Amino acid sequence: MSLIKSISGIRGTIGGRAGEGLSGVDIVKFTAAYAEFIGKGCKDGRKSIVVGRDGRLSGQMVSNLVVGTLMSMGFDVINIGMASTPTTELAVVGEKACGGIIITASHNPIQWNALKLLNSNGEFLNDKEGKEVIRIAENEEYSFADVHELGHEYHVDTWDRNHIDMVLGLKLVNRDAIAKAGFKVAVDCINSVGGRVIPALLRALGVNDIVELNCEANGKFAHTPEPIPENLTDIARVVRESGADVGFVVDPDVDRLAIVMENGEMFIEENTLIAIADYVLGATTGATVSNLSSSRGLRDVTRAHGCEYSAAAVGEVNVVTKMKEVNAIIGGEGNGGIIYPELHYGRDALVGVALFLTMMAESGRKVSEIKAALPQYAIAKNKIELTPDIDVDAILKKVKEQFANENITDIDGVKIDFADSWVHLRKSNTEPIIRIYSEAATMEEADKIAGEIKQIINQLSAK
Repeated sequence: MSLIKSISGIRGTIGGRAGEGLSGVDIVKFTAAYAEFIGKGCKDGRKSIVVGRDGRLSGQMVSNLVVGTLMSMGFDVINIGMASTPTTELAVVGEKACGGIIITASHNPIQWNALKLLNSNGEFLNDKEGKEVIRIAENEEYSFADVHELGHEYHVDTWDRNHIDMVLGLKLVNRDAIAKAGFKVAVDCINSVGGRVIPALLRALGVNDIVELNCEANGKFAHTPEPIPENLTDIARVVRESGADVGFVVDPDVDRLAIVMENGEMFIEENTLIAIADYVLGATTGATVSNLSSSRGLRDVTRAHGCEYSAAAVGEVNVVTKMKEVNAIIGGEGNGGIIYPELHYGRDALVGVALFLTMMAESGRKVSEIKAALPQYAIAKNKIELTPDIDVDAILKKVKEQFANENITDIDGVKIDFADSWVHLRKSNTEPIIRIYSEAATMEEADKIAGEIKQIINQLSAK
């Protein structure tokens, strides 16, 4: 059993003893702590919180506990039911709520679930705010409402449509061009909430020929949910055999977008942000941001357009903070997460789909041709499972010392920038692992760098 409390929310495996997994007791405790925290900043007027969930098997159970707890804390609950993470973020602002809770463990396997905590802007709590919620929970510094002050639950089912309409209203989304192109599009929605909203978005964009794979939102994940190449063999085959122009894959909460080329090969998730940013920068001048673990490709594309690129620590809230600081017009993460502030400050696969199809339609290029025009890098994503006896901070410190003569960035783990490559190692916010990302001109070189770092870590762990 695992329970992880971090900047990415409260995440754990369902079941087990309290404090060892995401048990019912833990769900109530952290929801109450969040309500206590968010209530202090509520503006005059309606004291309400939006709740949305992905399609996980445990989603309804967790939602029932969250909604009941919020009502017991005196909050009205605007329950939008099964909804994507970006849809829930938009609903917080649209409903003028004090905050929101998204019930999703994103790309984690089926036994996981989580509480992602939002402020009144529909954005994730920052590190300081998240730590305060954890402190309140651990000290049980929350107080429940008396019987005359209990909240009420309101069900609202319009936010999928609202979200789609808002995407269609973006200046750089060209529905007419997409409809005229007559694309055939395949989608894999992992049998979660994407199966409800992605096909609906495509139809609204004028795509009539849709091949749906795993689009029943029943929570029975058809494959390991993280949208990386080794998990996407079925959609690759479907694209190839059906003659689709493009394949889109989303994770269970629809904030990440992976793309399959017309030949059935992977576009590679790192290229999702790079390609869409290239399109946006061609129409609008402005800065871009991605995290330290993302490809150098975004930097290269941004500079090619005469604009400024900045890097942020890993984590959506960190990227958003940096984007606001430099007034970026687009940003995100190399996991296929697109943040387009013209709509909202949150990773949004719907925005990604609409902008990518517009780029295809207006340019007349195949997906493989779009990829061929991007900076050519290969990124290797490795990890080391953590055991209780591994002192991650001590290891990172020793690695930093060992490469002191190189260009080091340590705002989030340790990133070592070499002339033609880089490697970044950090403790994950969402899993009990050390992530080791490396990038070079070829996958062989990227794997070699990662292997050398793994060997160093194993040697240090053994001491």
